[in-house]
Amino acid sequence: MPGRAEGGALGDSIKTATSRKSSPRAGAALQAVAALLWLPQAGLLAYALGIIMNDGAMRRIILIAAAVFGFGILRAALDAAGSRIAFKAARQTLGLMRERAVAALGSRSPLDSGRPASGMAASVIAEQAEAIIPYLARFQPVRLRVTVVPLVFLAAVLWFSWVAALVLLLAAPLIPVFMALIGWRAKAASEAQLAELGGMNGFLLDRLRGLATIRAFDAVDLTARRLRDNAEGLRKRTMAVLRIAFLSSAVLELFSALGVAMVAVYIGFHLLGSLDFGAWGDKLSLSDGFFILLLAPAFFEPLRDLSAVWHDRASGEAAMKALEALGEDGAPLIYASRSIPLAGRAGVGVVQNRAQPSPSPSARSAGTFPARGKEGAARLDEGYAPLAVELSNLRFRHAGSDNLLFDDFNLSIAPGEHIALFGPSGCGKSSLLALMAGLVTAEEGHLTIGNVPLLPDTAAELRERMAWVGQKPHVFAGSVETNVTLGRGGSKAQVQAALEVAALTDVIEARASLGENGIGLSGGEALRLAIARAAFNTQAAIILADEPTAHLDEQTAAKVNESLLTLAQGRTLIVATHDQALAARMDRIVRLDFENTGRA
Repeated sequence: MPGRAEGGALGDSIKTATSRKSSPRAGAALQAVAALLWLPQAGLLAYALGIIMNDGAMRRIILIAAAVFGFGILRAALDAAGSRIAFKAARQTLGLMRERAVAALGSRSPLDSGRPASGMAASVIAEQAEAIIPYLARFQPVRLRVTVVPLVFLAAVLWFSWVAALVLLLAAPLIPVFMALIGWRAKAASEAQLAELGGMNGFLLDRLRGLATIRAFDAVDLTARRLRDNAEGLRKRTMAVLRIAFLSSAVLELFSALGVAMVAVYIGFHLLGSLDFGAWGDKLSLSDGFFILLLAPAFFEPLRDLSAVWHDRASGEAAMKALEALGEDGAPLIYASRSIPLAGRAGVGVVQNRAQPSPSPSARSAGTFPARGKEGAARLDEGYAPLAVELSNLRFRHAGSDNLLFDDFNLSIAPGEHIALFGPSGCGKSSLLALMAGLVTAEEGHLTIGNVPLLPDTAAELRERMAWVGQKPHVFAGSVETNVTLGRGGSKAQVQAALEVAALTDVIEARASLGENGIGLSGGEALRLAIARAAFNTQAAIILADEPTAHLDEQTAAKVNESLLTLAQGRTLIVATHDQALAARMDRIVRLDFENTGRA
């Protein structure tokens, strides 16, 4: 398959989809059979011409016409069925590829600086990926017909005249050669066009998000000019692709027309007696010549169809490459499987759609100890007691950096202890939280939570016992309940209880729905919404909070602190902060600097 050399996980998804569901090959085979049915049709038409020239019975002509009509209906039915099967299989394959692309994006760490812009990723998955449909549903079947149908027709022509077959054989190879030369250029042009389109979408989304800032700095005209320049660049790229597509069609039409014309010239002169060779020592009859002339255009028809979908090939392979690039060369989460069956597990970036269980009194006091799962792997018991955290001999640096942020670093946090990570910006507070959550991977060392090591086999289950409160929570357009549950299910009573923990009840009662990016909420209210999300996760035994009071005034920060401490009751709390008032209310302050070594 073209493009498989560049393929990775997404290229393998095509093979997986076509093996488990309806295959494009079945549709392509039906379309190839439909094309081959022209052979008996042409034979019947040539035979009918011979009968007419010999003053044969009209009854035989009617029977032949009925047979030709029947073959025509069968051809149309097979071609339509093949097209439907190919399109259905292509749509299924694209659906799987999109799922894998989303899972690959979800598997990349939020701290990965190489993550593609959301606007570009959305454009690739939702818009550009549609180019894969014609690539699979049209180009692949045509490619099969090109490899089978011309050879069968060539063999049929060769039976009557080796000269006519030679003419077709000499004309045919020139078409793939020129198509290949044009195809290399078309592929590069399509990739450039898709990159330009993705960049423009990312630019537009970024400017829409920052529209208030653009207006504040009076940069509306500058942004509009840049957008016009990007649109002009996209127009030029698109026209370049179309120019190559039209050129490929013109090249094919030229060579096919020349091939058919030369065959017609030979047949004409042979029937006139001017050329008496090329028929295996015999003389072609009018029926024989007519049969060859009927097959000559059909010989080039698959090649003509190939030219028509050649642009689909270039666009489809470029779209596949863009899809694959979304999940390549990124910093992955621990236990971030890109396979679809695992993509829905908690902590992999896809929300787990199940109701949150209500904690029972016995469960709250049960404690949590290592246990063995069905496969013998270490896991956590179903308990809600706070968990201990242990970091041993930790060594870590950011991707692409030569500077060690942690070297032989050790930290022990008791169950239920409230810890403040305190220090200057860039000293590793947020990175330490990310290590505990499995968002980044340490070079060396061990990290255990509740006596269970944070490993690929245990990370998903451990994340179910964590809740994250970031300094810039995203608020989705929708109801308050939707923003709290995030698709995890649960009752209205559970949502109300979570809002009470975050002291948001009065604020939320005045708003039936929330706007995108928290329109209608203040910065402090958005942070308390993040606390409500954490409170809704009744399984959470550890709360990780990253600068929850950054950029807030003193009064708002005090409200956020109260909500956070209410949430942390009976749980382990680890908060990275510059807020001395918040740090003073913790059980212990861990001071970090730019050389974090030894035991903290």
